[in-house]
Amino acid sequence: MSRIRPYRPSDRAALYEVCVKTADAGEDATGIFSDDALWGDLFAVPYAERHPDLAWVVEADDERVIGYIVATDDTEAFQAWFRDEWWPALTAKYPRTDEPSTREEKMVEYGYRQAPGTNALAADYPAHLHVDLLPETQGQGLGRRLIETLFGELSRRGVPALHLGMDPKNTGAAAFYERLGMTPLPAEPGGQSYGVTFAR
Repeated sequence: MSRIRPYRPSDRAALYEVCVKTADAGEDATGIFSDDALWGDLFAVPYAERHPDLAWVVEADDERVIGYIVATDDTEAFQAWFRDEWWPALTAKYPRTDEPSTREEKMVEYGYRQAPGTNALAADYPAHLHVDLLPETQGQGLGRRLIETLFGELSRRGVPALHLGMDPKNTGAAAFYERLGMTPLPAEPGGQSYGVTFAR
């Protein structure tokens, strides 16, 4: 029986693996970019590094990590940390291009553009999350349990609301978020966002 437990530093490599295997609108993105780690360097590992207290994993019977949720309770502060402390160590690995045109170049540019004030939803929905589950975990209620665990902690901290962004091609994820009571929010062209407000 799979179980949910708090993130441990020894789970870091597993976050990279689960992230890339679910990054292409929920499908395996292995080999899409020249370095598979780019997905995790943007959307998983920095959150666990910055907020290990807001990260949980799904552990299988054989102790493999097969899913996770990571989050920040303050998007503006997280983006400042990402810009000032996380991304500078990766710029040699991911050089910037003058006019990003490929999917990989645009994703790298996303890393360079992280900064306070760039997320239009952060003021009203200060927290945000990323949740990913390998196919073998799905349909067992684990995604719901992960999100309920996070929402409980954010509510305990007095965080008023949370948002998330996703690939609109991932229709299964959209339906999942709507079942959890999340509502659509304005999004950038080509993106999709959801939000939820916590009772106070």
